[in-house]
Amino acid sequence: MLVDDKIFLGTSTQPEYLVLKYGNRHGLITGATGTGKTVSLQVLAEGFSAAGVPVFAADIKGDLSGVANMGHAKSWQTQRAQEIGFTEFSDAQFPVIFWDLFGRQGHPIRATISEMGALLLSRMLELNDTQEGVLNIAFKVADDEGLLLLDLKDLRALLVDLQNRAKEISTQYGNVTTASIGAIQRALLVLEQQGAENFFGERALDINDLMRTDRDGRGFISILAADELMRAPRLYATFLLWMLSELFEELPEVGDPDKPKMVFFFDEAHLLFDDAPKALIDKVEQVVRLVRSKGVGVYFVTQNPVDIPETVLAQLGNRIQHALRAYTPREQKAVRVAAETFRPNPAFSTEDVITELGIGEALVSVLEAKGVPSMVGRTLIRPPSAQVGPILPEERRSYIANSPVAGVYDTPVDRDSAFEVLARRARDKQLAEERQQREEEDAKAAQKAERRYQDDRPVRRSTRQTPAEAAMYSLARTVANRLGSALVRGILGSLKRGR
Repeated sequence: MLVDDKIFLGTSTQPEYLVLKYGNRHGLITGATGTGKTVSLQVLAEGFSAAGVPVFAADIKGDLSGVANMGHAKSWQTQRAQEIGFTEFSDAQFPVIFWDLFGRQGHPIRATISEMGALLLSRMLELNDTQEGVLNIAFKVADDEGLLLLDLKDLRALLVDLQNRAKEISTQYGNVTTASIGAIQRALLVLEQQGAENFFGERALDINDLMRTDRDGRGFISILAADELMRAPRLYATFLLWMLSELFEELPEVGDPDKPKMVFFFDEAHLLFDDAPKALIDKVEQVVRLVRSKGVGVYFVTQNPVDIPETVLAQLGNRIQHALRAYTPREQKAVRVAAETFRPNPAFSTEDVITELGIGEALVSVLEAKGVPSMVGRTLIRPPSAQVGPILPEERRSYIANSPVAGVYDTPVDRDSAFEVLARRARDKQLAEERQQREEEDAKAAQKAERRYQDDRPVRRSTRQTPAEAAMYSLARTVANRLGSALVRGILGSLKRGR
């Protein structure tokens, strides 16, 4: 039942396959809690990895980590394999890289404030329109003045600088109020308490480290430990959206390849869209539509299709729908909406079957020839080949120590950035003020001396910069010019890295 260029998903009245050629046409895994979504995600991740496609997935409960260990088929797995006629079923394990924003259950993942951009950071900080406008001004000033924002202290320093220059900034860029800056600073404090100081900084994640294959040609499965991260759901959702935008900005156009260059699983996808402004949803829809041409498949995992805006849902061609409950009028409406997203099968009522599905059973519809959705099939999902369930902490530590990026991201880097540049600027200003004060004092003394001694010529202090002052100003100007020339922002406002 294993076929080249296809991923075996399970059996309905026939074997159900996801064609690799259409793997970048995106997908959706939905269903109520406990109906088998994580197993379906693991089946897909294993299938893509075996085909040489790198995978990125968030691990909400730790269950997905088992894909790193050799499977030891349990009774339900062997029984399911026999039930669907999967005679080639065997135990396996897959290459995995573990990641963690907090650096405890995987390699640290970092991004700079500049790379994140104002739109995503505003979403993360839950700013209102006025506060978002001030943050946009802050990023514009930073871009124009060549101030690289690496971490939270850089952004705080910039906000203080804007407040001190509010009159000048407001004249050139728009109104900057003390109240808005104060609100942003308070939101930054909350974000820091949620652990964001671990995320913002360097060394920033290199997307190429997510695009790895092992010596056997299998794609690495990058697993983000998200159990702790889920305590800050806005940080989680915005971080994954940033990663998706990074893939879009950094990868070259490839059209429709024979198989995806990478597959990205967005678990708990409703968090991305909850209370999201229309402007952000429009941007997400645009990224999802365009990232396909980069060879990236995006698979949303959530409880119900209604969690996804229609403009995004319309782009998700490969679908696995597990059971939904229909006890309340709202749930019954959600079931009807879910049923309407499938190509009907005359053999059964899709709406009725959604509420009857057992654990590990799903309605499956994938893209076939010419990208046409297949008729929906009531499918028993195949068992995963790797371990089902979490690995032990000591096993995780061993995988981290021996991963291909071991030691690359472990030590944070704090290079010259906005905090240092603004500190030098403040020192230069202080030196200039002190110099001006000395000159004024010298001038007054000279006037007194001239009145007393008409024939004496007072010695005036030189107004030229000292060598140290000149060197500091030159360094700041050089850094600003070098940074300013590289600042180009992408579709979600994130900073494109210089090539």
